[in-house]
Amino acid sequence: MSKTVTILNLPFINTTNQQFLLALTQRIQQKQNTFIVTANPEIAVYAYDHPQFRQLIAAADYITPDGIGIIKASQIIKQPLKERITGFDTLVSLLELANQHQLKIYLLGAQKAVLQKTVVNIQKKYPHLEIVGAHDGYFTDEKAISAEIKAAQPDIVAVALGYPKQEQFIARNRQLAPAVWIGVGGSFDVLSGSVKRAPQLFQKLNLEWLYRFLSHPSRLSRFKNLPRFIYLVKHNYNK
Repeated sequence: MSKTVTILNLPFINTTNQQFLLALTQRIQQKQNTFIVTANPEIAVYAYDHPQFRQLIAAADYITPDGIGIIKASQIIKQPLKERITGFDTLVSLLELANQHQLKIYLLGAQKAVLQKTVVNIQKKYPHLEIVGAHDGYFTDEKAISAEIKAAQPDIVAVALGYPKQEQFIARNRQLAPAVWIGVGGSFDVLSGSVKRAPQLFQKLNLEWLYRFLSHPSRLSRFKNLPRFIYLVKHNYNK
């Protein structure tokens, strides 16, 4: 787990999903405070443009290659990453782990209705884990949420505020509990059933981005970062 590949000044872990989960399992058992950033090309470009944010996430324990664009970039610089490790897949693995070992989880983010459905679905599918708190992403009093987390002492904190808010929240609050803190973007939308994840065929072909675009053409503006990401990777590699 010590091996990383640096892409646009961000150290991405170079491992498999299985090995990563083993490392997280050990850290949870040992009560090690852990900050996970799941970075796709969009986040990498944002970090490139915002040095303060780049410094913040570079201080995380793990930055995972969330997106086929990151994998392609690693091939461009001739340091190929082993696997794509997405925020959603990592969250699901953590939920399964929590269910097996009766761990405590705190959920933060999404709209209230989406969060409520997420809680119901998690409790139904993973009856042995304990949700010790859940709050939607539309809050004005962060201190109240911080106090809740501190009192609950969860083993896992899943933050679905979207970047950069989720990473900034984690950086400010991670010392409140010796937990695995992970930014999970729109994962609650999928867990709640509000948004369907790409079919297995799209996942296997690394075309989840295409499925998301076809399902929601309004997301086009978000994909505009991909050509610039590739340009920046090539430009910095060829310096």
